[in-house]
Amino acid sequence: MQRSSERILTTHVGSLARPRDLLEVMREKEHGRPYDADGYTKRVTTAVAEVVDRQVDAGIDVVTDGEMGKVSFLTYVKDRLSGFAADSGEKLMPPSWQVEIDAFPEYYAGYLGKYTEQVSPMTTMVCTGPITYVGQEQLATDIANLRSAIEGAGRSGAGVTEAFLPSTSPSGFGRNEHYSSHGEYLQAVAEALREEYLGIVDAGFLLQVDDPWLIEYLSENPETTPEQRRADAEQHVEILSHALRGIPREKIRLHTCYGLNHGPRVHDIDLRDVAPLMLRIPAGAYSFEVANPRHQHEWKIWRDIPLEDGQILIPGLLGHATNYVEHPELIADQIEQYAGIVGRENVIAGADCGFSSRASFSPEVHPSVVWEKFRALSEGARIASERLW
Repeated sequence: MQRSSERILTTHVGSLARPRDLLEVMREKEHGRPYDADGYTKRVTTAVAEVVDRQVDAGIDVVTDGEMGKVSFLTYVKDRLSGFAADSGEKLMPPSWQVEIDAFPEYYAGYLGKYTEQVSPMTTMVCTGPITYVGQEQLATDIANLRSAIEGAGRSGAGVTEAFLPSTSPSGFGRNEHYSSHGEYLQAVAEALREEYLGIVDAGFLLQVDDPWLIEYLSENPETTPEQRRADAEQHVEILSHALRGIPREKIRLHTCYGLNHGPRVHDIDLRDVAPLMLRIPAGAYSFEVANPRHQHEWKIWRDIPLEDGQILIPGLLGHATNYVEHPELIADQIEQYAGIVGRENVIAGADCGFSSRASFSPEVHPSVVWEKFRALSEGARIASERLW
């Protein structure tokens, strides 16, 4: 994993808006209607090339495929894991969402309507049999598309510093009706996803594990006690760590966040209560929310929470829920705050979360704004680098 050894590097979390023509074909595919399979495959390939090129030209150093071929950062696994069926009649709401919905029902009555713009129907995955990984072909396509895109990236002449591929963490897939316990079920999911983790690293890319579930386990839930939530979070850390066994830490980025609920978030747990557990997961870099105004003040926690040798922070300095473009001077100031505590070589500037974590015709942040945010991040990193070196 490249470090900020000569200047502050920039990256983001992964998901970017899919082109409208790709979304239209993806919608037909996801609803089981006739579609041009060869045309779809080719369009995903060209979309990856386009989005990598734009990342490089916007000044992003550590790039990815934008998840162009995935319907979401999570439910893409329905095509890559055996043992699951879809239940369209049930929708499981994460407890942290439900707490917020109960607190602000009028707001969420309108907010939840935006999910009608998704290309994939909202379904709950139900585990009905043994879980194995069957996504080898899709993963090979992801790898080939990103590799090809990198080779031709950068109209400006700039190249790619490094590249990563996201993969989801082993949780949050719905209801278990096959395994004898929830822990056994999660272990089976983790072992299956391990094949994807290994495939990404063996292909020469960084692995990013998308893990909002650690925070979800710890978040307020009226149906459990704080002690049970802590125990569930520790079990999650243990299972994910086991799935990552043997993979060099410097090949792994962990992204954790407060989910895709772009609402008031007054019930968010403090990052101070998350970070010690987060750092126990064997990764080389840790991505987390900062631009979220409920968490901008939390840079101070790193005065009390030491990093181990080799660990890097990727503070999210771009908001994924607002169309404001962050000022480069603000970004530079925030970079300096983190660098002043953990060292400039241990900071990479990032974003709070993906900008289209679900393939949608109406992403939260307009795609044209995302590229301007990326340019602001690059400029902020340049300003901070001039001050820090």
